[in-house]
Formats: sequence, structure tokens, C-alpha cells
Amino acid sequence: MSKPYSVPTFLTELLAARSPSGYEAEAQAVFDRHVKPAADAYAKDAMGNRLATLNPKGDPTLMLAGHIDELGLIITYVNDKGFVYFETIGGHDRIMIPGRRVQIQTSQGIVKGVTGKRAVHLMDEADRKKVPEIHELWIDIGAKSKAEALARVAIGDVATYDHGFELIHGSVGAARAFDDKVGAYVVGETLIRLAKARRKLAARVVSVATTQEEIGVRGATTAVYAVDPHIAVAVDVGHATDHPDCDPRKHGGTTLGGGPMICRGANINPKIFDALVAAAKRAKIPYQIEADPRPTGTDARAIQVGRAGVATGLVSIPLRYMHTPSELVDLEDVERCVLLLTEFALGLKRGERAHW
Repeated sequence: MSKPYSVPTFLTELLAARSPSGYEAEAQAVFDRHVKPAADAYAKDAMGNRLATLNPKGDPTLMLAGHIDELGLIITYVNDKGFVYFETIGGHDRIMIPGRRVQIQTSQGIVKGVTGKRAVHLMDEADRKKVPEIHELWIDIGAKSKAEALARVAIGDVATYDHGFELIHGSVGAARAFDDKVGAYVVGETLIRLAKARRKLAARVVSVATTQEEIGVRGATTAVYAVDPHIAVAVDVGHATDHPDCDPRKHGGTTLGGGPMICRGANINPKIFDALVAAAKRAKIPYQIEADPRPTGTDARAIQVGRAGVATGLVSIPLRYMHTPSELVDLEDVERCVLLLTEFALGLKRGERAHW
């Protein structure tokens, strides 16, 4: 029998952290604990970003960005019977919400609940075909009245699905928020490994755990102003399209376990793309090409047009079932992404700007 796949503690702690957009404290604490000791300088800002700097006198300045926020629910109303209503944080598929166990973060600790809706037996044929609207769903915390519920939770408290990380088979795992805890892990772990090889490093490297990506790349928008990078690489997840009912003619052909996805398109500096591919070849890392004709739905969108413009790349980790409670990732692709960015950073020459 083969040994179980070894999952880094840093990654497992990030995956366990509950961090909806605007409420990233648990993930911040994990990043602080693991990355700060390896950094030459470490800062936090008003947006909640974490900025870890290595080789502060290096040139060029390379920014690596992965976001630590995730989808969630925010409490907006409690009715007279103690049922809790909410709005969504980030892009939810509404059919995935009902019947989920959730954890609500409150000032008194975690309150557990279940997302509810009218049972199928109590619907007519027309209702059964509808996707429920958000106001037709609620969280049941077992309260008997509004007063009892509000003694336990407050308006503005947030909830996440109660789905933990586990390995499914080999290096393939499922988790609530691989998007984008794996990206935050990659940029933090890359800095940790570069710290051990700094004698070879020309660049100043700033690894940023960004906030509020899921609601409009907001943390990256301010972080790029603070870091003022010459070159940047955003790390996020991308769609593995190798599952049933996904037409590669529409969505491209990328596979789980096929290696990091290196993006090409208008959001990407062509010299940075070439340098990422060259780094993958030098390190003998399998990789895949992703094409996107417009600004991507990642931090790269904000970083590229920050300040006077930044030479930006995007590397994505293949993922199935994005924005569901059980996203699927091959952790070998995560490790390959760390190796790719480490090789890329070490390959940068002093004075490089990637202007074209």
C-alpha cells in the first residue's frame, strides 16, 4: 500500500481558515504565522492585505499575488420566528446553497446552522423547476424566536459552508475554498523557498495575500499601488475542463493534474508569458496554455493597469467544480506552481522591465 500524500501544514491551515471577503482574519493569521518568519519585511494594510518582502534592495520588483478571501454568506435579517436571512458574498450558484451545514462567525464564537428552503414535497410542479431566489432561502440555527436568534448572531455576521479539506485519492483533494487558498499558499511558499536561495536572487520579491478578490479584485487594486512592481504574477485557480458536460470548443482543453495553466491574452505581458514558459521548461515542469481574450477574472486584471502599468502574468491551478462547496484540485499541480514561480523569480535579471 502506498503512503498517503503528504499535505503541507501551511496549506491545510489555509484551507481550514474561514475567510469570506471582508472577513479574512483567520486566513491572515495563517499567512502571518508561516510567511512572516521568512520575510525581510512584513506589512499589513487598511484593506487587510499581507505584504511579505524578500531582498528589499533587489531589482526588478516582482509582485506575486494570491487572494485569501472566499465565498460566503452575510446575515441581513432575522424574522420573528428566529430564522436567519442572508445575502451572498461572491459568485454563488444558487442551486448549491440549500441543505448545507454552515458555520457562522460571531463575536461569541462559531454558531452552527443549516441552509433551508421549502421541501420538494411541498412544491407544485412549476416551483420544482425553479432555482430559488436568495430571499427564499434562510439559515436555521434552531432558534425559537427573533430575540433568541439575535442573542447568538448579529446582522453582518458571516457564514461559510461547513465542508473541510480531505484527500479523495492520491494527490487529488476536495475543499470548500481551494479558490484561492491554493494561490495564497503558492505565493507564500514561493517566498519561503526563495529565502533559502537568496544568493541567486536579483529581484526584490513581494508576495501579497490579497483580500476581497471575489467581490471585485479590491485588495490587489490597492496592493499594486503600495508595492509599485515592475513585474507581477497573479496566482489563482482555473477551470479544468476535462469533466463531462464541458465543451472544450467553448471553454478550452485543460486537465486536472496536467500542470499549471499559463495564461495568454490581452491581460498578459507577452514577455512575461514567454519567461514563464521558459521557466517551466528549464525546471521540467508540465504546463498548459490558457487563452483569454479579455481582462481575466483574477487579480491580474487590477495589477496590469496599476499605476503606470505592470508587466503581468497569470498562472492558474486547474480546478473542477469552481465556486461549489467541494472544489477538486490535484495537489501535485499546486507543488508544480511553487516550483514554476521559484524558477521564474530566480531567472529574472537585474534591470528587467519586460517592456515591449
